[in-house]
Amino acid sequence: MNKSVFLGALTVAGIAAGAAAAGTLDDVKARGKLNCGVTTGLVGFAAPNANGEWEGFDVAVCRAVAAATLGDSTAVEFVPTTGKTRFTALASGEIDMLARNTTWTFSRDVDLKFEFTGVNYYDGQGFMVPKDLGVSSAKELDGATVCIQTGTTTELNLADFFRSNNISYEPVPIETNAEAQQQYLAGACDVYTTDASGLAATRATFDDPAGHVLLPEIISKEPLGPLVRHGDNEWGDVVRWTLNALITAEELGVTSANLAEMSAGTNNPEINRLLGTEGTLGEMLGLSADWAKSAIAAGGNYGEIFAKNIGEDTPIGLARGLNAQWTEGGLLYSPPFR
Repeated sequence: MNKSVFLGALTVAGIAAGAAAAGTLDDVKARGKLNCGVTTGLVGFAAPNANGEWEGFDVAVCRAVAAATLGDSTAVEFVPTTGKTRFTALASGEIDMLARNTTWTFSRDVDLKFEFTGVNYYDGQGFMVPKDLGVSSAKELDGATVCIQTGTTTELNLADFFRSNNISYEPVPIETNAEAQQQYLAGACDVYTTDASGLAATRATFDDPAGHVLLPEIISKEPLGPLVRHGDNEWGDVVRWTLNALITAEELGVTSANLAEMSAGTNNPEINRLLGTEGTLGEMLGLSADWAKSAIAAGGNYGEIFAKNIGEDTPIGLARGLNAQWTEGGLLYSPPFR
Protein backbone atom coordinates (compact mmCIF):
# COMPACT_ATOMS: atom_id res chain seq x y z
CA MET A 1 0.00 0.00 0.00
CA ASN A 2 1.49 3.38 -0.96
CA LYS A 3 1.68 6.21 1.56
CA SER A 4 -1.30 8.20 0.25
CA VAL A 5 -3.58 5.15 0.25
CA PHE A 6 -2.41 4.22 3.77
CA LEU A 7 -3.08 7.71 5.10
CA GLY A 8 -6.45 7.72 3.37
CA ALA A 9 -7.39 4.47 5.11
CA LEU A 10 -6.31 5.91 8.45
CA THR A 11 -8.41 9.02 7.83
CA VAL A 12 -11.53 6.97 7.04
CA ALA A 13 -10.88 4.79 10.09
CA GLY A 14 -10.47 7.83 12.33
CA ILE A 15 -13.67 9.44 11.09
CA ALA A 16 -15.51 6.15 11.58
CA ALA A 17 -14.36 5.81 15.18
CA GLY A 18 -15.60 9.31 16.02
CA ALA A 19 -18.94 8.90 14.28
CA ALA A 20 -19.64 5.53 15.88
CA ALA A 21 -19.14 6.96 19.37
CA ALA A 22 -22.28 9.07 18.93
CA GLY A 23 -24.58 6.03 18.99
CA THR A 24 -26.43 5.75 15.69
CA LEU A 25 -29.56 4.07 17.05
CA ASP A 26 -30.20 7.01 19.36
CA ASP A 27 -29.43 9.45 16.54
CA VAL A 28 -31.87 7.79 14.16
CA LYS A 29 -34.62 7.75 16.78
CA ALA A 30 -34.03 11.40 17.68
CA ARG A 31 -33.94 12.44 14.02
CA GLY A 32 -36.99 10.38 13.15
CA LYS A 33 -35.41 9.35 9.88
CA LEU A 34 -32.87 6.83 8.58
CA ASN A 35 -30.15 8.11 6.24
CA CYS A 36 -29.37 5.19 3.97
CA GLY A 37 -26.59 5.18 1.38
CA VAL A 38 -27.50 3.55 -1.93
CA THR A 39 -26.13 3.41 -5.45
CA THR A 40 -26.61 6.32 -7.85
CA GLY A 41 -29.02 4.13 -9.79
CA LEU A 42 -29.21 0.43 -10.61
CA VAL A 43 -32.64 -0.75 -11.71
CA GLY A 44 -33.95 -3.56 -9.53
CA PHE A 45 -31.54 -2.78 -6.71
CA ALA A 46 -31.83 0.95 -6.07
CA ALA A 47 -33.22 3.57 -8.44
CA PRO A 48 -35.92 6.26 -8.43
CA ASN A 49 -39.14 5.32 -10.25
CA ALA A 50 -41.14 7.61 -12.54
CA ASN A 51 -42.52 9.41 -9.48
CA GLY A 52 -39.07 9.96 -8.01
CA GLU A 53 -39.58 7.33 -5.29
CA TRP A 54 -36.67 5.03 -4.59
CA GLU A 55 -37.34 1.33 -5.06
CA GLY A 56 -35.42 -1.91 -5.44
CA PHE A 57 -33.86 -4.83 -3.59
CA ASP A 58 -31.36 -2.75 -1.58
CA VAL A 59 -33.93 -0.01 -1.02
CA ALA A 60 -36.20 -2.62 0.58
CA VAL A 61 -33.51 -3.41 3.14
CA CYS A 62 -33.27 0.28 4.06
CA ARG A 63 -37.04 0.51 4.40
CA ALA A 64 -37.14 -2.62 6.58
CA VAL A 65 -34.53 -1.13 8.93
CA ALA A 66 -36.49 2.14 9.11
CA ALA A 67 -39.68 0.20 9.88
CA ALA A 68 -37.97 -1.86 12.58
CA THR A 69 -36.39 1.19 14.19
CA LEU A 70 -39.02 3.88 13.71
CA GLY A 71 -42.18 1.95 12.84
CA ASP A 72 -42.32 3.77 9.49
CA SER A 73 -40.85 2.31 6.30
CA THR A 74 -41.10 5.69 4.56
CA ALA A 75 -38.92 7.49 7.12
CA VAL A 76 -35.81 7.11 4.95
CA GLU A 77 -33.57 9.63 3.24
CA PHE A 78 -31.83 7.87 0.34
CA VAL A 79 -28.33 9.20 -0.31
CA PRO A 80 -26.84 8.25 -3.71
CA THR A 81 -23.18 7.24 -3.50
CA THR A 82 -20.55 6.12 -5.99
CA GLY A 83 -17.85 3.50 -5.57
CA LYS A 84 -15.51 6.31 -4.50
CA THR A 85 -17.80 8.28 -2.17
CA ARG A 86 -19.70 5.51 -0.37
CA PHE A 87 -17.14 4.74 2.34
CA THR A 88 -16.44 8.38 3.19
CA ALA A 89 -20.19 9.00 3.46
CA LEU A 90 -20.53 6.16 5.95
CA ALA A 91 -17.38 6.94 7.93
CA SER A 92 -18.25 10.63 8.29
CA GLY A 93 -21.76 9.95 9.58
CA GLU A 94 -23.48 11.42 6.52
CA ILE A 95 -25.32 8.11 6.29
CA ASP A 96 -26.32 5.67 9.04
CA MET A 97 -25.86 2.54 6.94
CA LEU A 98 -24.79 1.58 3.44
CA ALA A 99 -26.97 -0.75 1.37
CA ARG A 100 -25.31 -0.47 -2.01
CA ASN A 101 -24.17 -3.68 -3.74
CA THR A 102 -20.97 -3.54 -1.67
CA THR A 103 -18.70 -6.58 -1.39
CA TRP A 104 -17.64 -7.84 2.05
CA THR A 105 -13.85 -8.06 1.99
CA PHE A 106 -11.11 -8.39 4.61
CA SER A 107 -9.67 -4.90 4.09
CA ARG A 108 -13.04 -3.15 4.14
CA ASP A 109 -13.99 -4.94 7.32
CA VAL A 110 -10.65 -4.65 9.12
CA ASP A 111 -8.62 -1.79 7.62
CA LEU A 112 -11.43 0.65 6.83
CA LYS A 113 -13.16 -0.16 10.13
CA PHE A 114 -16.59 -1.10 8.86
CA GLU A 115 -18.93 -3.80 10.08
CA PHE A 116 -20.73 -5.92 7.50
CA THR A 117 -23.99 -7.03 9.06
CA GLY A 118 -24.67 -9.97 6.76
CA VAL A 119 -25.06 -10.94 3.13
CA ASN A 120 -28.24 -10.04 1.29
CA TYR A 121 -27.01 -11.19 -2.14
CA TYR A 122 -24.35 -13.75 -3.06
CA ASP A 123 -22.86 -12.61 -6.35
CA GLY A 124 -19.81 -12.90 -8.58
CA GLN A 125 -18.14 -10.72 -11.20
CA GLY A 126 -19.07 -11.31 -14.81
CA PHE A 127 -18.70 -9.82 -18.29
CA MET A 128 -21.21 -8.42 -20.79
CA VAL A 129 -20.44 -7.95 -24.48
CA PRO A 130 -22.43 -7.05 -27.60
CA LYS A 131 -23.68 -10.21 -29.26
CA ASP A 132 -22.21 -9.15 -32.60
CA LEU A 133 -18.72 -9.11 -31.08
CA GLY A 134 -18.82 -12.88 -31.58
CA VAL A 135 -17.19 -13.72 -28.25
CA SER A 136 -18.31 -16.72 -26.20
CA SER A 137 -15.73 -16.65 -23.40
CA ALA A 138 -13.95 -13.99 -21.36
CA LYS A 139 -10.69 -15.74 -22.25
CA GLU A 140 -11.21 -14.49 -25.83
CA LEU A 141 -11.04 -10.83 -24.76
CA ASP A 142 -7.31 -10.28 -25.38
CA GLY A 143 -6.78 -6.61 -26.26
CA ALA A 144 -10.36 -5.59 -25.41
CA THR A 145 -11.35 -2.23 -23.98
CA VAL A 146 -13.21 -2.75 -20.70
CA CYS A 147 -15.53 -0.36 -18.87
CA ILE A 148 -14.76 -0.67 -15.17
CA GLN A 149 -16.04 1.23 -12.13
CA THR A 150 -13.20 2.75 -10.15
CA GLY A 151 -12.87 2.21 -6.41
CA THR A 152 -14.39 -1.27 -6.59
CA THR A 153 -13.31 -4.87 -6.10
CA THR A 154 -14.13 -5.48 -9.78
CA GLU A 155 -11.19 -3.28 -10.76
CA LEU A 156 -8.77 -5.54 -8.89
CA ASN A 157 -10.47 -8.79 -9.96
CA LEU A 158 -10.27 -7.72 -13.61
CA ALA A 159 -6.51 -7.18 -13.40
CA ASP A 160 -6.03 -10.55 -11.71
CA PHE A 161 -8.14 -12.40 -14.31
CA PHE A 162 -6.35 -10.97 -17.34
CA ARG A 163 -2.92 -11.44 -15.79
CA SER A 164 -3.59 -15.06 -14.80
CA ASN A 165 -4.80 -15.82 -18.34
CA ASN A 166 -1.85 -13.98 -19.93
CA ILE A 167 -4.05 -11.63 -21.92
CA SER A 168 -4.18 -7.84 -22.05
CA TYR A 169 -6.91 -5.20 -21.84
CA GLU A 170 -7.34 -1.44 -21.91
CA PRO A 171 -9.40 -0.08 -18.99
CA VAL A 172 -12.03 2.60 -19.54
CA PRO A 173 -12.56 4.06 -16.05
CA ILE A 174 -16.09 5.12 -15.07
CA GLU A 175 -17.66 6.14 -11.75
CA THR A 176 -21.35 5.23 -12.02
CA ASN A 177 -23.44 2.52 -13.64
CA ALA A 178 -25.20 5.17 -15.74
CA GLU A 179 -21.87 6.33 -17.11
CA ALA A 180 -20.81 2.74 -17.80
CA GLN A 181 -24.04 2.06 -19.67
CA GLN A 182 -23.61 5.20 -21.77
CA GLN A 183 -20.00 4.44 -22.64
CA TYR A 184 -20.68 0.78 -23.37
CA LEU A 185 -23.63 1.47 -25.67
CA ALA A 186 -21.67 4.22 -27.42
CA GLY A 187 -18.93 1.72 -28.23
CA ALA A 188 -16.30 3.35 -26.04
CA CYS A 189 -15.59 -0.10 -24.58
CA ASP A 190 -15.99 -3.63 -25.92
CA VAL A 191 -16.88 -5.08 -22.53
CA TYR A 192 -18.61 -4.03 -19.35
CA THR A 193 -17.62 -5.90 -16.20
CA THR A 194 -19.23 -5.71 -12.76
CA ASP A 195 -21.25 -8.01 -10.49
CA ALA A 196 -23.31 -10.40 -12.61
CA SER A 197 -26.51 -9.14 -10.97
CA GLY A 198 -25.59 -5.58 -11.96
CA LEU A 199 -24.98 -6.66 -15.55
CA ALA A 200 -28.40 -8.33 -15.69
CA ALA A 201 -30.02 -5.22 -14.24
CA THR A 202 -28.24 -2.95 -16.70
CA ARG A 203 -29.02 -5.13 -19.72
CA ALA A 204 -32.71 -5.14 -18.77
CA THR A 205 -32.84 -1.36 -19.42
CA PHE A 206 -31.47 -1.62 -22.98
CA ASP A 207 -33.72 -1.10 -25.99
CA ASP A 208 -32.46 -4.46 -27.31
CA PRO A 209 -31.42 -6.66 -24.36
CA ALA A 210 -31.11 -9.69 -26.64
CA GLY A 211 -28.31 -7.92 -28.50
CA HIS A 212 -26.01 -8.34 -25.51
CA VAL A 213 -24.76 -11.48 -23.81
CA LEU A 214 -23.40 -12.32 -20.39
CA LEU A 215 -20.32 -14.47 -20.78
CA PRO A 216 -20.21 -17.74 -18.79
CA GLU A 217 -17.22 -16.90 -16.57
CA ILE A 218 -17.82 -15.79 -12.99
CA ILE A 219 -14.38 -14.75 -11.82
CA SER A 220 -14.87 -13.86 -8.16
CA LYS A 221 -16.88 -14.22 -4.98
CA GLU A 222 -18.89 -11.07 -4.29
CA PRO A 223 -20.89 -11.39 -1.06
CA LEU A 224 -22.93 -8.19 -1.04
CA GLY A 225 -24.48 -6.79 2.10
CA PRO A 226 -25.30 -3.78 4.27
CA LEU A 227 -22.65 -2.27 6.49
CA VAL A 228 -22.28 0.13 9.40
CA ARG A 229 -19.36 1.69 11.25
CA HIS A 230 -17.10 -0.34 13.54
CA GLY A 231 -17.69 0.12 17.24
CA ASP A 232 -21.38 0.98 16.92
CA ASN A 233 -22.47 -2.45 18.10
CA GLU A 234 -26.01 -1.61 19.18
CA TRP A 235 -26.83 -0.16 15.77
CA GLY A 236 -25.03 -3.01 14.02
CA ASP A 237 -27.27 -5.47 15.84
CA VAL A 238 -30.39 -3.64 14.62
CA VAL A 239 -29.32 -3.76 10.97
CA ARG A 240 -28.02 -7.34 11.23
CA TRP A 241 -31.11 -8.77 12.88
CA THR A 242 -33.49 -6.87 10.62
CA LEU A 243 -31.89 -8.62 7.64
CA ASN A 244 -32.02 -11.91 9.54
CA ALA A 245 -35.71 -11.32 10.27
CA LEU A 246 -36.47 -11.05 6.55
CA ILE A 247 -34.53 -14.25 5.84
CA THR A 248 -36.05 -16.16 8.76
CA ALA A 249 -39.57 -15.02 7.87
CA GLU A 250 -39.24 -16.69 4.46
CA GLU A 251 -37.84 -19.87 6.02
CA LEU A 252 -40.72 -20.06 8.51
CA GLY A 253 -43.42 -19.21 5.97
CA VAL A 254 -44.24 -15.76 7.35
CA THR A 255 -45.34 -13.51 4.47
CA SER A 256 -46.88 -10.09 3.99
CA ALA A 257 -50.17 -11.88 3.26
CA ASN A 258 -50.36 -13.94 6.47
CA LEU A 259 -48.46 -11.56 8.78
CA ALA A 260 -51.55 -10.38 10.64
CA GLU A 261 -52.75 -13.94 11.18
CA MET A 262 -49.34 -15.14 12.34
CA SER A 263 -49.01 -12.17 14.69
CA ALA A 264 -52.04 -13.38 16.62
CA GLY A 265 -49.92 -16.32 17.81
CA THR A 266 -48.93 -19.71 16.42
CA ASN A 267 -47.82 -23.09 17.74
CA ASN A 268 -44.27 -22.37 16.51
CA PRO A 269 -42.30 -20.66 19.32
CA GLU A 270 -39.72 -19.18 16.94
CA ILE A 271 -42.40 -17.46 14.87
CA ASN A 272 -43.89 -16.07 18.09
CA ARG A 273 -40.49 -14.77 19.21
CA LEU A 274 -39.83 -13.31 15.76
CA LEU A 275 -43.14 -11.45 15.69
CA GLY A 276 -42.98 -10.36 19.32
CA THR A 277 -45.93 -12.26 20.74
CA GLU A 278 -43.62 -13.92 23.25
CA GLY A 279 -40.14 -13.26 24.58
CA THR A 280 -38.24 -9.98 24.84
CA LEU A 281 -36.15 -9.86 21.66
CA GLY A 282 -37.28 -6.34 20.79
CA GLU A 283 -36.34 -5.08 24.22
CA MET A 284 -32.88 -6.61 23.83
CA LEU A 285 -32.39 -4.53 20.67
CA GLY A 286 -33.78 -1.36 22.20
CA LEU A 287 -36.79 -1.59 19.89
CA SER A 288 -40.51 -2.28 20.25
CA ALA A 289 -41.77 -5.84 20.58
CA ASP A 290 -43.16 -5.80 17.03
CA TRP A 291 -39.97 -4.52 15.36
CA ALA A 292 -39.57 -7.59 13.12
CA LYS A 293 -43.27 -7.58 12.24
CA SER A 294 -42.88 -3.98 11.08
CA ALA A 295 -39.77 -4.87 9.06
CA ILE A 296 -41.57 -7.72 7.27
CA ALA A 297 -44.66 -5.58 6.67
CA ALA A 298 -42.51 -2.97 4.90
CA GLY A 299 -41.93 -5.10 1.81
CA GLY A 300 -42.46 -8.75 2.66
CA ASN A 301 -39.98 -11.44 3.57
CA TYR A 302 -36.67 -11.96 1.76
CA GLY A 303 -38.23 -14.13 -0.95
CA GLU A 304 -40.98 -11.61 -1.63
CA ILE A 305 -38.47 -8.78 -1.90
CA PHE A 306 -36.29 -10.83 -4.26
CA ALA A 307 -39.21 -11.87 -6.48
CA LYS A 308 -40.68 -8.37 -6.72
CA ASN A 309 -37.48 -6.53 -7.58
CA ILE A 310 -35.03 -8.84 -9.35
CA GLY A 311 -36.65 -12.28 -9.67
CA GLU A 312 -37.34 -14.40 -12.71
CA ASP A 313 -40.68 -12.70 -13.41
CA THR A 314 -39.06 -9.25 -13.60
CA PRO A 315 -37.17 -7.80 -16.59
CA ILE A 316 -33.93 -8.51 -14.70
CA GLY A 317 -34.82 -12.20 -14.48
CA LEU A 318 -32.47 -13.47 -11.80
CA ALA A 319 -32.91 -17.01 -10.47
CA ARG A 320 -32.50 -17.56 -6.75
CA GLY A 321 -29.41 -19.78 -7.20
CA LEU A 322 -27.03 -19.29 -4.29
CA ASN A 323 -29.56 -16.88 -2.80
CA ALA A 324 -32.09 -19.63 -2.15
CA GLN A 325 -32.76 -20.69 1.42
CA TRP A 326 -30.37 -23.26 2.89
CA THR A 327 -33.29 -25.70 2.92
CA GLU A 328 -33.53 -25.28 -0.87
CA GLY A 329 -29.86 -25.78 -1.70
CA GLY A 330 -28.83 -22.13 -1.37
CA LEU A 331 -26.62 -20.22 1.07
CA LEU A 332 -29.26 -18.16 2.90
CA TYR A 333 -29.10 -19.08 6.56
CA SER A 334 -30.01 -16.99 9.58
CA PRO A 335 -28.99 -17.70 13.16
CA PRO A 336 -32.02 -18.70 15.28
CA PHE A 337 -34.33 -16.21 16.97
CA ARG A 338 -34.17 -17.26 20.60
